[in-house]
Amino acid sequence: MNPFFYAMPFVQLNKIRLHYEEITSTQTRLNSPVLVFLHEALGSIPQWKDFPRLLCEELQLNGIVYERQGYGKSSELTSKRDASYLHNYAHEELPSFLSKLYPEDQQFILVGHSDGGTIALLYAAMYSEKIKAIISMAAHVINEPETIAGIAPAIDAFEKGKLDKLYNYHGDKTKVLFYAWANTWLADDFLNWNICEDISSIQSPCLIAQGAQDQYGTPKQLELIKSNIKGKCETILLNECGHHPHLEQKNLTISSIKQWYLGITKQS
Repeated sequence: MNPFFYAMPFVQLNKIRLHYEEITSTQTRLNSPVLVFLHEALGSIPQWKDFPRLLCEELQLNGIVYERQGYGKSSELTSKRDASYLHNYAHEELPSFLSKLYPEDQQFILVGHSDGGTIALLYAAMYSEKIKAIISMAAHVINEPETIAGIAPAIDAFEKGKLDKLYNYHGDKTKVLFYAWANTWLADDFLNWNICEDISSIQSPCLIAQGAQDQYGTPKQLELIKSNIKGKCETILLNECGHHPHLEQKNLTISSIKQWYLGITKQS
């Protein structure tokens, strides 16, 4: 019998409804941290595929996967994005979401990809008492020329209909969501975006992964994260991997996370 089962409810935050799924394991020990999966800039719950379930199974931990405002089955965006949009998700939406579902003393392991990785770092810097550990994949802490260069082909592909599969995940919110992402990262006030100082208070152990062929960032992102946080930080640069380590190098990513997690639990 598979010890995991899914529920598919919503959390209501004022006028905003956020869709989430829980992954529950009968093997999880009492008072264990919960894995919180934070998706990419154009992501949703199904775009994670089976990675959350497999990671929860390997670590024997419960997990939760949710869609931020503007994504998937959650409410549409209600305001124009600016250079602080990732801070807003990390410091306002995410803590409010988690407080609706968990007791105040619950600890979390944040698992973030791309925008989700950045959000994980920003949240951990402000709510360190709630964080057992951080796992980020393809996170950004600065806006590199490579990041900007990677967006132009995406816009071209979207306008030619090559990214129409996004409509399967986001429905009629897709076009607004896509240009909210693209236009924000290309905006003049985002050119010098840099959160290195903002994450400097992180003391939790971190595993920071990135693909060697990531079209949206260079290994400089790994170096900056490691050099700016106070906690013990391990970095992994995955060969033959682009922007999606959890999909392109799934088995290696999961095994690396498990080995790292076993290491930090032995030390604690």
